[in-house]
Amino acid sequence: MTENQSTDFGFERVEPQEKTRRVGEVFSSVASRYDLMNDLMSMGMHRLWKKFTIERASVKYGHNVLDLAGGTGDLAKIFSSQVGDDGQVILADINFSMLNEGRARLVNYGVSNNLSIIQLDGENLSFNENTFDIVTIAFGLRNITDKERALKSIYRTLKPGGKLLILEFSKPMNFLKPTYDLYSFKVLPFLGKMVAKDEDSYKYLAESIRVHPDQKTLMNMMEKAKFERCRYTNLTGGIVALHEGYKF
Repeated sequence: MTENQSTDFGFERVEPQEKTRRVGEVFSSVASRYDLMNDLMSMGMHRLWKKFTIERASVKYGHNVLDLAGGTGDLAKIFSSQVGDDGQVILADINFSMLNEGRARLVNYGVSNNLSIIQLDGENLSFNENTFDIVTIAFGLRNITDKERALKSIYRTLKPGGKLLILEFSKPMNFLKPTYDLYSFKVLPFLGKMVAKDEDSYKYLAESIRVHPDQKTLMNMMEKAKFERCRYTNLTGGIVALHEGYKF
């Protein structure tokens, strides 16, 4: 993406820097109720989707793991228990408010010294080349302004044999679409208004799902970024998909 190109912010087209700013405002607004809203919006299904992602990650003792756009740290805390004393987990997010929520939850959970929290931009990872065994990004890629750049940056930081897992909303099967649209554009903003006191942010989140690349498009983007053995698994009728790819 060049500097003068526009990008999506929900159904709007905006300048790249404008999207980055407005996405930041969205997540700063919803951070304190983010986990509660996830439970309400998905009817608890997000926990099963994340559990499946953790199982497919197959994190081992001694691994170095990056949980990118990890927000409140629900994946990172599990990875921390899996990598042990010889491993390292980094919880990273561009949004300071989300990381503060994550830090508080992880302190309450009692995570060990093998977990670090870093504020950074997913498009410009500052880690050395060949650093991580596993990189995960759950429900965060669609909010990154330049997804192609982020994928290339992730690829650079993975070790040879390392694995990327992207858990993200995707394109559901056709028979689900009418109900899914009704829920997305009517129920979600209403929940946002009543629970998070922020209808507009949840209207954006519903729109951002619709403009995010579908399953095959995202897999092609991963392959273009040099990932190999790319595949995806549809969850809950394609409402969510888990994409996987390796660096060799």
